[in-house]
Amino acid sequence: MKPTLLVLAAGMGSRYGGLKQLDGIGPNGETIMDYSIFDAIRAGFGKVVFVIRHDFEKDFREKILSKYENHIPVEVVFQAIDKLPAGFKPNPERTKPWGTNHAVLMGCEVINEPFAVINADDFYGQDSFAVLAKALQEMAEKENEYCMVGFHVGNTLSESGEVSRGVCNISDSGFLTTVTERHHIMRRDNGVISYLDEDGSAYQLADDTLVSMNMWGFTPDYFDYSKKELTEFLTAHSNDLKTEFYIPSMVNKLITENIASVKVYGTTSSWFGVTYAADKPSVMANVARLVSNGIYPNRLFDFK
Repeated sequence: MKPTLLVLAAGMGSRYGGLKQLDGIGPNGETIMDYSIFDAIRAGFGKVVFVIRHDFEKDFREKILSKYENHIPVEVVFQAIDKLPAGFKPNPERTKPWGTNHAVLMGCEVINEPFAVINADDFYGQDSFAVLAKALQEMAEKENEYCMVGFHVGNTLSESGEVSRGVCNISDSGFLTTVTERHHIMRRDNGVISYLDEDGSAYQLADDTLVSMNMWGFTPDYFDYSKKELTEFLTAHSNDLKTEFYIPSMVNKLITENIASVKVYGTTSSWFGVTYAADKPSVMANVARLVSNGIYPNRLFDFK
């Protein structure tokens, strides 16, 4: 059974200033998602599931999904603030989505095989998808054995401002021991990379510190654990306006309670993304270079 790719595409991209999931960065207007889908197809994924919001479904279907016809089966699921387990209602003033692991749960009704999770607005590269597809194929018929592809933090920064990353600790045998969401990460004027904690204190990160860019591999049992944890999360936070249910929090819980393991894989691919609008020219230049070097064709999909 071929693995499925779950693409988290529900975010508006507030710092970017628009729907960056629909923004063209390739020579023929290809989006970052187009390159991810192309890489996933040639890596051996069998289906793509997109998590989006209802309010941009029409544009998404017309501008994105139509390109993949006859290339790979696709499905759409929806993340909504009020899409919660029975008995829970969000604060009526809440406008912020419930976070990445809530988005992952939206795929539970259409995914029954090992699956990868990626962000729609991150360019992960050909090798990353090949590595992840191979790992997922080896996870077939297994439970509680997950994986992730890690990137060096120094290669994941934006020149336009601060970013958030999941900073990883890895065991000697190559398994994830913790992943901690860090915010306000950037290279400072002295060249040192650091993040700020909640009280504004700065902590240094080495350039080769491994971080999660939300490129995960799970088996369907992950949904069951997430459903249970979401109920506990909402019991404590359903009235909050901003608290989110993150993938790293779920993964940490499963690791620390010895329920699951997460194998960490490296990649020869370089990551890049468009956190801010000012990042777009450099991303376009990187894509143009990859096309010029023959890594990608000039036109990814035939438009009919």
